[in-house]
Amino acid sequence: MAEETVRYTKSGAIAYLALNRPHKHNAIDLATRDALWTYLRAARDDPDLQVLCIGGAGDSFSAGADIGDFGTAPSFWAARQARRRRDLWWLLEEIPCLTIAALHGYCYGAGIELALYCDLRVAADNVRIALPEVGLGYIPSAGGTQMLPRMMAPGVALAVVCSGEELDADQALRWGLVNRVVPRARLDSAVAQLARSLQRDCPALPRALKRAIRRGLDLPLNAALRRDALTALSFRG
Repeated sequence: MAEETVRYTKSGAIAYLALNRPHKHNAIDLATRDALWTYLRAARDDPDLQVLCIGGAGDSFSAGADIGDFGTAPSFWAARQARRRRDLWWLLEEIPCLTIAALHGYCYGAGIELALYCDLRVAADNVRIALPEVGLGYIPSAGGTQMLPRMMAPGVALAVVCSGEELDADQALRWGLVNRVVPRARLDSAVAQLARSLQRDCPALPRALKRAIRRGLDLPLNAALRRDALTALSFRG
C-alpha cells in the first residue's frame, strides 16, 4: 500500500495540510513534493477557502529535503528542471488565502523554507530551526537566503544562513521569525483557534488584505499608499 505522504482535510473555510512521514521526521521526498503540489493547487483554486494550516505528523514539522533522493534524477539538469516546473514554494507564495505554519521539533532546510512562505508561524516550545545545507556544501535553494532577511535583521539572517546553527523557540520569537510560541501540547489547538479568529463573514476580505500587503512591499511607500487607497475605494466584499 502506497504511503500517504501528505494529508489534507477541510472544515468549512479552513483547511489542514499535514506532512505525513513521521518515521522520517517528514523529510520531503519526491512523492511528498508531488502530493504537496496537488494539494496546494487545490487550496489555491478553492474560492471558499479562507485559511490554510500546514503542520507535520509525529515529532517534527519537517527535517527538510530527503537526502535519500539526492542523485536519483537522471542528471543535475533534469533535477533542476523538475523543481522549476513544480516550484512548491512559489506556489505557496501565490495562494490567495491566509496561511499558517504550525512548527514543532525539527524545522530544517526546505522544511523551514516552506514555513517561511506562510503568512503566520506558530511554534511549539520544542522547535528547532536551522538551514544546515551549508554544512553539506549547498546553498539554501528554496528561498531561505531571501525570505529570512525580510523577517529578521539582515545581519542576524546572514549569521543563521552562513553558520547553519539551530535557533530555539525563544530566539525565533525574539527575532521575528515566528509570531507566537506555545507549549507543544497546545500547538494544534492554538493554530485552530487562530485560524478561526481569522475567518470573516466576507471571504474576499482576508484575501484582499493579504494581497494589499504583499503587493505594497515591492513598491515605494507613496506608490503603495496610493494603490491601497484605490483598492479600498474599489473593494466590494
